[in-house]
Amino acid sequence: MTAVRTVPAVPPTAPDRASSADLVAALRARRLRRRRVVLTVLAVLVVAVFVTSLMVGRTFYPPGDVLRVVLGEDVQGATFTVGRLRLPRAVLAVLVGLCFGIGGVTFQTMLRNPLASPDIIGISTGASAAAAFAIVFLSLTGAQVSVFAIAAGLGVALVIYLLSFRRGVLGTRLILIGIGVAAMLESVTSYILTKAPRWELQEAMRWLTGSLNGSGWRDVVPVLVALAVLGPLLLAQSRNLSQLQLGDDTASALGVRVERTRLLLIVAAVVLIAFATAAAGPVAFVAFLSGPIAARIVGARGSMLVPAALVGALLVQVADLVGQYAFGARYPVGVITGALGAPYLVYLIVRTNRTGGSL
Repeated sequence: MTAVRTVPAVPPTAPDRASSADLVAALRARRLRRRRVVLTVLAVLVVAVFVTSLMVGRTFYPPGDVLRVVLGEDVQGATFTVGRLRLPRAVLAVLVGLCFGIGGVTFQTMLRNPLASPDIIGISTGASAAAAFAIVFLSLTGAQVSVFAIAAGLGVALVIYLLSFRRGVLGTRLILIGIGVAAMLESVTSYILTKAPRWELQEAMRWLTGSLNGSGWRDVVPVLVALAVLGPLLLAQSRNLSQLQLGDDTASALGVRVERTRLLLIVAAVVLIAFATAAAGPVAFVAFLSGPIAARIVGARGSMLVPAALVGALLVQVADLVGQYAFGARYPVGVITGALGAPYLVYLIVRTNRTGGSL
């Protein structure tokens, strides 16, 4: 019987190691270039749609007139139409989109599930239900309704977090509890609408569909402040957020204080979503769609906070323009985003079911 001779493995030579390192470096550089190009294109599109929204309407104003109004000059006709009506609406559309994009992708990344979006798990629904209750039963208006909605959004998030907490937070459990809470809140909202007087029903419906109609600088300032404070905070936590995506045990081994970081991320994201909802209502599916779209065009590696924020801003702006001018009647922005997001939600659930994954 012939003995089998074992040949020892030959370690890679220095040139082989160098070529492998060069290949890895080249792939990283390519991904970085792609990311920069995509982010630049998204930023340019956001600015282009922003300028377009200031130009078009019942009266068209050329870019020169728009620029003069933005710079503070008095232009006959354009000063009121562009400066008082279109500009705050366009600014609010960008800010709301940024908030929904960042808030949504924070939840999706942290819980490692595309269904873990604030508008799916009931946070936006809670803010809307509270606003409708404040309008119909408490006869509140303006900033009072906004404060009520923000507090309710935080309260609903806290309830969902506590109900899903059992030696840590499991993403699937939180999502299922959130969907159940959202269903209950939608029932409450339906009851509130049946009791609403005709003159209060229209205002309540704005909080349920999501709309930028009647937007003013009074709506812009709170969202801008919230984004200026919490946006940098979430960006500073982007590394910890990416490590949470690896799982609690791995993130803890890498030095992340898991529960403390998760609670900080949830509070920051919920406050952003609540302020955006208080300003424009629950613009459907923007928080849900922004992250997956950003990951598809940028690539799954790296933080998705900035790409998702830009995608969210672009979605809200385009949907608002389409709702205003693409049809014979004018539709709220939430109707358009809902028409876009609902098919994707069905597709995601069907695909997950076919691949045998879990929600």
